[in-house]
Amino acid sequence: MIRRSFLTLVVLTTFALVLSGTAQTADVKLRYAHVGSEGDIQYWYGNEFAQRIPGWTGGRVAVTVFPNSQMGGVQELIDGVKSGSLSMGHHQFSSLTRLVKNIAVFDGPFVYRNGDHAMLAASPGSPVLDEINQQLIKEGGMRIIGTLFRGARQMTCKFPVYGPEDLAGKPFRGVPIPLWTTMIKGMGAIPTPVEVSELPTALMTGMVVGQENPLTMINANKLYEVQSYVMLTGHMQNVLPVFINEKAWQSISAADRDAILKGAAALGKETLEMAKKAEKDLVGELTRKGMTFITEKEGLKNDVFRKGVLEQVKIDFPDWPPFYEKIAKVGM
Repeated sequence: MIRRSFLTLVVLTTFALVLSGTAQTADVKLRYAHVGSEGDIQYWYGNEFAQRIPGWTGGRVAVTVFPNSQMGGVQELIDGVKSGSLSMGHHQFSSLTRLVKNIAVFDGPFVYRNGDHAMLAASPGSPVLDEINQQLIKEGGMRIIGTLFRGARQMTCKFPVYGPEDLAGKPFRGVPIPLWTTMIKGMGAIPTPVEVSELPTALMTGMVVGQENPLTMINANKLYEVQSYVMLTGHMQNVLPVFINEKAWQSISAADRDAILKGAAALGKETLEMAKKAEKDLVGELTRKGMTFITEKEGLKNDVFRKGVLEQVKIDFPDWPPFYEKIAKVGM
């Protein structure tokens, strides 16, 4: 046992030294920040991206990852990548709204048919995304080079919810971004912005009665300890863009940029398959941890939620209907 542990330590140490050596000898060194916590797919993605990029580029590009809000919250992340103090990161499309007005449409509720459609429509190569990406380069000094899939966002609450009437007058957590205010309002609740780091406390104290997130995040952040019900609304297919400072991107050779785009696309597809499996497995796991699932079979009025949310989207984002139509046509 001691010998096996020693050998394991040697292997891990050697691997760490190889990565360290690669970072030291690389032509381009990138600083990659995100707010994801350990156990979330986005945390895994950041680590995998950093581990694989030397292989994609023959060791010419290396990445150091700063997860779990080590470099600050969402605002600091976006400002950092824009200014170049951070090389790259990932977060919701909506977090880039200050830079490109309509980019948040890729976070739009009920805009995708399923996860496969979401990754196809919101990734580089999609005509809709490529159009927006050109604006991001011009207005924000950064570009999207990949996407990762966290799963469908589902609603949780401390009491069962079947329709908007059950949330009327109730404070419900929304991501501190305007689109979430629109969506939560369309669901019938009072939108209450709460940072993800403060979410468990806000749920425990009753500051908010519920929230919405992929099952992977619900499990990783132990929200089952403060929430009892999961409503499988699937109101958002949660695709996160991976963005990089444009000057940092241009400092990489054209051949290596192509290799990174191909590698990122393949890695993104892995997250899609992981999310599908995780969602299936997590229904059983979260049930064992005490959560009750409510679907349309149990009376969930998802069509009513969809109607209310889309009506609110049209009011608050009048430019979006044409984008919804373009996204709907991708893959058809």
